[in-house]
Amino acid sequence: MTSAPEKPHYLGHRKRLKKKFAENPQSLADYEIFEILLGYPLPRIDTKPLAKELINRFESFNGAIDASLSELRLIRGVGEATEFFWMLLHEIKARYFESPVRRRQILATPEMVALMASHRLAGLVHEELWCALVDSQNRLIEWLCIAKGGLDHIEGMQPRDILAPALKYNASGIILAHNHPGGSPEASNQDKAFTQRIIAAAQLLGVRFIDHLIIAETKFTSMARNATLVTPSRACPRKNSALTERPAFPSDSWSEETNI
Repeated sequence: MTSAPEKPHYLGHRKRLKKKFAENPQSLADYEIFEILLGYPLPRIDTKPLAKELINRFESFNGAIDASLSELRLIRGVGEATEFFWMLLHEIKARYFESPVRRRQILATPEMVALMASHRLAGLVHEELWCALVDSQNRLIEWLCIAKGGLDHIEGMQPRDILAPALKYNASGIILAHNHPGGSPEASNQDKAFTQRIIAAAQLLGVRFIDHLIIAETKFTSMARNATLVTPSRACPRKNSALTERPAFPSDSWSEETNI
């Protein structure tokens, strides 16, 4: 009579780890959380080595969670299942931070937009341009991805590509946000020129241009604070115009470069 095959050792370890987590979640090390997490896309693999490698490679829990797919692919043991699972984690995280704003809360501070944008753009190795469309009270109407790709692609976009959604959704104002992957949140000359083109077009269409945020990891810059950025309300004041309404984000209410 043949004996039943022995169960892999990691199954017992995983069971004990889950029990430990259930009793006291805070008692687990960061890599142990990843062990449990990786057990879902990799149920038949000992996930401890991969969990430790994630922490070592990305130096922190947050760094591992925010890792891009291209970075993950460099790690031995990461395959399609783990990549898909990480995509799911990124989407859950982004939607969690977007959900309060998506309930049409008033976008009263640039930090609200930056927090929403930073979790959507975290870990990307390419640039993306997002746009918040708001009503006259700065309540969010839509939060849209306008473009993905390299700097040349985004900078080469026409103002109509940015403003068409604002007209479609009858938005009173727009707030732009894009990322500088692995770089500084400081606005480049290209960023400034691109933004000025959008401001000029928005003015002609009667759409308030509120701000353009540049996101870089845990910092962001508000271009509305940049003295070289001329907003429509400052450039061409007109009575009885939506363009002369007070800025949604008072220019003296936050620093030029801010932590998220």
